[in-house]
Amino acid sequence: MRKDDVPVSSLSPLSSLSPLSPPAPPPVSPVAPVSPASSLSPVSATCPESEAPVRRGSLMAARPVRLGLCLAPLLLAVGWALANRPVVYDGVTRLLAADPWWLLAGIAFTCLNWVAASCARQGALPDRVPPGLLLASQFAAGAANHVLPGGLGAHAVTVRFLRTRGVPLPRATASIGLYSLAKSSAKTLVLLVFLAASPAWRRLADLLPDGRLLVPLAAVAGGVLAVVGVLLTVVRPLRRPVTGLVRSALADAREVHGRPCRVLALWGGAAAMPLLQASALVCVGSALGLGLPWEQVVLAFLAAGTAVGAVPSPGGLAVDAALVWTLVAFGAEPAAATAAVIGYRVLTDWLPLLPGALVLSALIRAKVL
Repeated sequence: MRKDDVPVSSLSPLSSLSPLSPPAPPPVSPVAPVSPASSLSPVSATCPESEAPVRRGSLMAARPVRLGLCLAPLLLAVGWALANRPVVYDGVTRLLAADPWWLLAGIAFTCLNWVAASCARQGALPDRVPPGLLLASQFAAGAANHVLPGGLGAHAVTVRFLRTRGVPLPRATASIGLYSLAKSSAKTLVLLVFLAASPAWRRLADLLPDGRLLVPLAAVAGGVLAVVGVLLTVVRPLRRPVTGLVRSALADAREVHGRPCRVLALWGGAAAMPLLQASALVCVGSALGLGLPWEQVVLAFLAAGTAVGAVPSPGGLAVDAALVWTLVAFGAEPAAATAAVIGYRVLTDWLPLLPGALVLSALIRAKVL
């Protein structure tokens, strides 16, 4: 059989093509004309429709959270007042019977204390922040101090305020450390000045703890320092952030102390705060008839705050107890000393508590905090 006699159907598809004719294109199924809008992929075409319900849901979920954050300070303030009804009632009753002019002077010293705290906060930070908002944040921080002990509420509010102002977290945290160090150091220096100038320091010897009690306290403090040192030496994930924080704090401290205006604001405000607080106590004691000279009242306030200020207690309850004890040791009657301390706490903390909570809620709603 010759090659020409082979049937065409028995040849392969490639042999049926002519060498001169181009290969036929593969069959294409009929497709409708594609519009520019339909040329998008199904994922991109449905992306706006799929994102819309997610955004609505996230906004609806964020509203209760934001409302809860705004109402939390008010609820905490009301709960604290209800839990301490006898103390609040006794303090308010005694204050209503006191001399109003001395109480107004105490309120003025309390307002100046917030200004001094704002100056010290600004002095501890190289960056400049709005002074009005900084003063409002310090006023609102007083309400937060009743929730967390040891001044942690005020520090948390300040860190949040600095973060919203664009200050990096290491620098904001370092400013808190420098502020706390300057505040405690300045208070100790002011106490030493009053101890050297006032002869009433001899009465403080009766308030010192027994020597047998100092030994276990020193052992506990040494053990805590040793444990912290071992943890920082052994645990590397803990050592790195602490080392970075210390470096940032030292760098910011050098930068701050290179500016005279920052030095004056930091140390001037830190030294003015205990004096203004003690002046408010002097005014309350004069309004209630405490019967002690003003220098002894200031010395009692500084001694009690320095000795017990490190004890973490909400609202400064440990400082109040030590202050009553110190005033009694200086010669005041127990009832008068208790009334003076209660009146001081009402004037400086409890009276501004509700306005401070309102300001805190307003700052949260305005996204300042």
